[in-house]
Amino acid sequence: MNNIDFKNKSIYDVLKERDLIKQITYENEFKKLANEEKTHVYLGIDPTADSIHIGHFIPLMMMSYFQKCGHTPIILVGGGTAFIGDPSGKTDMRKMLTNEEIAHNVDNIIKQVSKFISFEGENAAVIVNNGDWILDLNYMDFIRTYGVHFNVNRMLDAECFKQRMEKGLTFFELNYMLMQSFDFLHLFENKGCKVEIGGDDQWSNMLAGVNLIRKIHQNGSFCITCPLLLNSEGKKMGKTVNGALWLDAKKTTPYEFYQYWRNIQDNEVYDVLRMLTFLPMDEIKKLANLEGEKINEAKKIAAFEITKLIHGEEAALASKQTAESLFENTSSSENMPTETIAESDFDANHSINIIDLLVKINLLPSKGQARTLVEQGGISINEKKITDPKHNLTMDNDFKNNTLIVKKGKKVFIKVVIL
Repeated sequence: MNNIDFKNKSIYDVLKERDLIKQITYENEFKKLANEEKTHVYLGIDPTADSIHIGHFIPLMMMSYFQKCGHTPIILVGGGTAFIGDPSGKTDMRKMLTNEEIAHNVDNIIKQVSKFISFEGENAAVIVNNGDWILDLNYMDFIRTYGVHFNVNRMLDAECFKQRMEKGLTFFELNYMLMQSFDFLHLFENKGCKVEIGGDDQWSNMLAGVNLIRKIHQNGSFCITCPLLLNSEGKKMGKTVNGALWLDAKKTTPYEFYQYWRNIQDNEVYDVLRMLTFLPMDEIKKLANLEGEKINEAKKIAAFEITKLIHGEEAALASKQTAESLFENTSSSENMPTETIAESDFDANHSINIIDLLVKINLLPSKGQARTLVEQGGISINEKKITDPKHNLTMDNDFKNNTLIVKKGKKVFIKVVIL
């Protein structure tokens, strides 16, 4: 798909073909713009962590398509709005960050975003930080000039605020929608940016920005949301054994990342391939229609393509080879997720109970759950199934070269190393 001449294609048609449009404002007007001109399009990412996670993946894929079709991406990092924190989808107020934390997070995010879009060429992407114009605002002037365009009753009806209403929405957080709307207005007036994109949970904030621009300038602004990535149970995808699925290799290893996509459900293959890879749609449909054992080949392709995009081809190949080797034997553990324990974790006889080990390496959150899984036959040590929760592992018998392999179920492997 990378060989297709996207610059002769309408971004609207490209996004529709891959079903990447969840909601859109002024759709017919946007279709006309997409056919007749190139514009700037922006995506906002608040630097509330030092890595972006799977929730940012689809908007970044959308941004990549915009750039391939000749539009200019603007990545807005919220160095200013991070001081407030977006209440969308949250039941508690976000942690406030220091200037140093925000700067560190911004640097890391820029590196990860560059995997999706190019900062070189005729429509090179642009990085902006809204702290450059928000932090120096005169609040009274801001409220007097722009606050009159926001109806509080309508704001409180927005989905992004409803979840916070039960515990109490602060006036501090209520300002977030105004700040994000002002971001869009600033980029519209200073860079000719006409389009904002984001996840569907951002619809209310994005719509407010479109409305602010149209109230002041009467035309020219649009927002498009992408669907959220959901599993077969209708829940957000992106949770691993150790927590969120991060794009940072230090937080989620390439092997863990690969295995996450390798283990998706059969009915998730089509959505994952069309939203998270650049494979052509005709190939995606063929892969998604495979049945029985053959569908596993589609999952391997999905895992490889997605891992290659985020971590590079070398890491994707290594993860693929490790996964394939593990399902045959446990001799190849170089790229396997690794947890460490200390000699002090063993007793005087140089042994450790299997339940204590499973909790120590964070494979299971509690001893009760670990005990249940062992009794049900869900744990193997060095390919030997252990069903006795009183079983002890010893340094001499179980740790070869200070290492053993824990297998949970059929698909989760952890290498445990004694420091």
